[in-house]
Amino acid sequence: MIRTSRLLALVACAPFLGASCGGETGKATSGGEAKEIVVWWAKWAPADGLQKLGERYEKETGVRVSVQQTPWSDYQRKVFQEFGANHTAFDVVVGDSQWIGSAVADGFYLDLTDWLEQHIDVSKIHQRAAKYLCEYPQGSGRFYAAPCETDSMGCAYRTDWFEDPKEKEAFRARYGYDLAVPKTWKELREIAEFFQRPAEQRYGIAYVTGRDYDGMTMGFQQLMWAFGGAWADEKGNPRGVLDSEASAKALEFLIELIRLGPKGAANSDYGQTVTNYTNGSCAMVMNYFAFFPDVLKSPIVGTKTGFFVMPTQDGKRGVSLGGQGMSISTKTSAEKQALAKDFIEWFLKPEIQRAWIGMDGCFTADAAILKSEEFARATPFNRPFVESMDDMRDFWNIPEFGDLLSIAQRYLTEAVDGKLTPKEALEHMATEQEQVLREAGVIQG
Repeated sequence: MIRTSRLLALVACAPFLGASCGGETGKATSGGEAKEIVVWWAKWAPADGLQKLGERYEKETGVRVSVQQTPWSDYQRKVFQEFGANHTAFDVVVGDSQWIGSAVADGFYLDLTDWLEQHIDVSKIHQRAAKYLCEYPQGSGRFYAAPCETDSMGCAYRTDWFEDPKEKEAFRARYGYDLAVPKTWKELREIAEFFQRPAEQRYGIAYVTGRDYDGMTMGFQQLMWAFGGAWADEKGNPRGVLDSEASAKALEFLIELIRLGPKGAANSDYGQTVTNYTNGSCAMVMNYFAFFPDVLKSPIVGTKTGFFVMPTQDGKRGVSLGGQGMSISTKTSAEKQALAKDFIEWFLKPEIQRAWIGMDGCFTADAAILKSEEFARATPFNRPFVESMDDMRDFWNIPEFGDLLSIAQRYLTEAVDGKLTPKEALEHMATEQEQVLREAGVIQG
């Protein structure tokens, strides 16, 4: 079986990459011309924030920082395709946590362990950020990224709908308890059911179910963890836990939530999910916190929105981890690598991280700042974000993650579309993922 991520890395440069493929990056660093660091990231608000800090860095050092953005749906493919070139068009890539295993195994990320230990106090990085965004293999103490953006899934809700006396009275009469921020998944489903009124163009919840990249998987896995399922057991085998009754109940629950959403709810990527809420039609929305600045900017719901952490199921909470680390390409020059290290060291200074958290959707990994009242008060969603961090968990980040992710996306979609029952979909998923993990040597015996 050809590993998806490895295949992407070895594909020849596509025409759309143009002259950058295999060419020199940025401006020349000799002959008196300006020095430049090229950073690749996905197209969203945090990348805009990084560019603003890059402009500040240029004023202080004379080194230009160019942050080039690609839509999320195409970002992974474009990055790994570029790694197939002799010389990457970027010096730094802000890569998803899931990529680190593949990128390290194929020698694409520079080992930063010794440098980080000399220049940055790793003990001050939030433990989960260091574990999922920077370290590979987990527990090895080897670092191939420095933290850039921490993120997790969270929820927002219409305060005006929740606080409407008539709605509160009707809800209590129907369900026997007060309408309030849901603490359990059962409460969230009942609230979504209560507000689902297609004839009035009102809907219960906008939930991430994107079929490109990882949206459906990110939406499902936090339900799976809360309901008692898992991607694999302690030995790395998905059989018996991924295809368990608990996981099937979680998938059934996901399908119920999708039915309590607007038209197109079965295929809603991160951006569309936000739009489905900011257009004023949904009672609640689930998405990554880094997308919530767009909610606050909405003229329809911006001043009528509150935020909360993921609900629990039987006292258990699972939260899909997001965020990315800054990694340096092994396929850029030694001079560019040195410039990139200087920029990363500057970026992680406490005073720069305080400026970073003041920008839309930008979250720090600095543990002290995260604990500060300054951070908690900075936005209406920062406090629930911090409350989510200890429950954050990640998808596979081993070199075979690409195949594991495509298998998950395919079978979750077939269950949502009714082509397979949740039980059947998870059985197929567990069987195929087990094969990948055995071939990779993750499962022994």
